[in-house]
Amino acid sequence: MRPSVSFVRAASYEYDHVQACVTAMLEPLGGMQAFVKPGDRVLLKPNLLTGSRPTKECTTRPELVYVVAKMVMQAGGKPFLGDSPAFGSARGVAIANGYKPIIEELGLPVVDFNGRRYETVSQEFNHLLLSKEAMEADVIINLPKVKSHVQLTLTMGVKNLFGCVPGKMKAWWHMEAGKDRLRFGTMLVETARAIAPSLTIADGIIGHEGKGPSGGEPRFLGLLGASANVFALDRALVEILNADPSTVPTIVASQKLGLCPELADITFPLLTPQELQLADWKLPDTIVPIDFGLPRVVKSSFRHLYIRYIKEPMRAYANRLS
Repeated sequence: MRPSVSFVRAASYEYDHVQACVTAMLEPLGGMQAFVKPGDRVLLKPNLLTGSRPTKECTTRPELVYVVAKMVMQAGGKPFLGDSPAFGSARGVAIANGYKPIIEELGLPVVDFNGRRYETVSQEFNHLLLSKEAMEADVIINLPKVKSHVQLTLTMGVKNLFGCVPGKMKAWWHMEAGKDRLRFGTMLVETARAIAPSLTIADGIIGHEGKGPSGGEPRFLGLLGASANVFALDRALVEILNADPSTVPTIVASQKLGLCPELADITFPLLTPQELQLADWKLPDTIVPIDFGLPRVVKSSFRHLYIRYIKEPMRAYANRLS
């Protein structure tokens, strides 16, 4: 079946407007009830990168999360927020970015993906660990922010799911795969494939261009996008931003693994990428190495912890099975 990607224009974050836009956008996909059934525990996975730049549009806006959470509840689901921010706790970063009113009004639990870990299956990354709290959700709704990224060119739906990697393991992956952009992109794609979000809704009303994911500037895009296929949505967003797909490691890796469809194989029931395309979206001036220059002593500590608590126990487990 051809994947379907639904785009709508959205002029502001005003509640009634966002609600109308999301409702119209999800209608061709079957509405929220096509993804959420009564009693489902539904993880809402926004981009909660940092609480230090709340006016720079580095994170998914609470207005969108509020609308999606209410729609989940109307469908009979039980939503909760979860993430593993780069800096600070999920709750702290959410509150710094204006989430407190919606957390309190809707009684949304906020889960930090730090503690309990869950082993996933990956042929290339056999030690890839993801949050058990995320993997045990009945439904995952991925809520990325559309941003430029100094390491990966663009960050969209696939990259947002890296937040389901527990705590300090994210730093390990920057070291383990960071010297090779394609390998890092492949790890992100494998993460997205393992998590398999039921629905991805991209916040592109106001994006973040230039030196993202946090060092750039806000840019009005005026769109929202949704799909059950995160790889198809990302491919369409790359077209809208007029970026070269070969410069985006997650796109290259998902194409190599046969997960990313060609544009011609995607159905667009509402607006097409060509109708929304921008000619002057700012990408990073230079690409920064993913291996982000941790001091040698920190790298050594991470390597020691990885070998002691992850690699050796998993090797012993594999030997017992053989």
